[in-house]
Amino acid sequence: MQPNELKIARVSTVPFFVVTQLRAQIEALSAAGMAVTVIASRDEMSDVLALEKSFTYRPVNIEREINPVRDFLSLVTLIVTFRKCRFDIVHSTTPKAGLLCAIAGFFSGTKVRLHTFTGQPWVTKTGIKRAILKGCDKIIGLLNTHCYADSESQRKFLVSNGIIKPDKISVIGAGSLAGIDLARFEPSRYPSEKLNALRTDLGIPESGRILLFVGRITPDKGIRELMSAFSEIVKKDSNIFLVLVGPFELDGKSVIDQVSEIRVRNNIKIVGYSEEPEKYMALADLLCLPSYREGFGTVVIEAAAMGTPTIGSDIYGLSDAIVDGTTGVLVPVRDAVALEGAILATLNNVPLMMAMAAAARNRALKDFGADTCSDLLINEYKGFLN
Repeated sequence: MQPNELKIARVSTVPFFVVTQLRAQIEALSAAGMAVTVIASRDEMSDVLALEKSFTYRPVNIEREINPVRDFLSLVTLIVTFRKCRFDIVHSTTPKAGLLCAIAGFFSGTKVRLHTFTGQPWVTKTGIKRAILKGCDKIIGLLNTHCYADSESQRKFLVSNGIIKPDKISVIGAGSLAGIDLARFEPSRYPSEKLNALRTDLGIPESGRILLFVGRITPDKGIRELMSAFSEIVKKDSNIFLVLVGPFELDGKSVIDQVSEIRVRNNIKIVGYSEEPEKYMALADLLCLPSYREGFGTVVIEAAAMGTPTIGSDIYGLSDAIVDGTTGVLVPVRDAVALEGAILATLNNVPLMMAMAAAARNRALKDFGADTCSDLLINEYKGFLN
């Protein structure tokens, strides 16, 4: 079967995930002659997908939370869609889309059913909710033809927890979901005059050192430990600033609001969601991601491409994105004291910072370009259908 005959469905719970994580990869599939359909819920970002020329967008409502009635309706819609379109491959990402696509693909007779795991929500849950979510991942592993993990440590974690058999899950290349756009995450796009202007806009003095967080501002991303560590850091060095880039979730905002000391609050710069996080990466000295769970941590590689090393939690996923002591530093998860120590020790060691920055960028260029990752995925698709 030739590539131009392949009909591919890429399915995600929400359009945001497709726009921010998968767009370049889907464009590469289309450029290779594949007919790509994107299936995701209809929301405020649906118009972005509808305007794309490289793929067809078919809205199907998929709830993020468990909702038996709506989930059943979504499942029926997906079965009907898969039977009507007769896709050669259905490839899902995100947990709820993964569950529904595994079932719908099985009952619709889709030949090749794939899913990419990008982190397990049940890791931070307890009781019945943990058991239900874990069971959903087992169904994904059972009903799909094959699954991928976006890091080797996540693959091992899923196998060791009995989610999926070793022969049904693999990692494409060096990992990550879809690689990164190296032309976009390119330091030369931001000459010193642009960075100085950004620093001025943020209200950070020329001598100020910058710690950056990029992601959803929520406790699962370790924001509570970050606030605790940063509060102590400012007491020891008032010339260190924290820049927060990303959307607030309700519980995350309450953590920030609990910071009461004026001198600490003055050193926290809240940006909110940005369509250009790379400019903050170019400005920052260090990225910090003290997350509780990550499938890989794409933001780490994005920062690495901009020449910015990362302090992150020593958890599966991040232990693949960060080479400890070489491209960044890993610290115990949920340990604010260790986080504080690692940040200060790294910021105060300029030769180490420079070495890590160079090593991080070299690794990003070598292993994680979007073109490289897309070519590997295309070869995977061809292999299933030959």
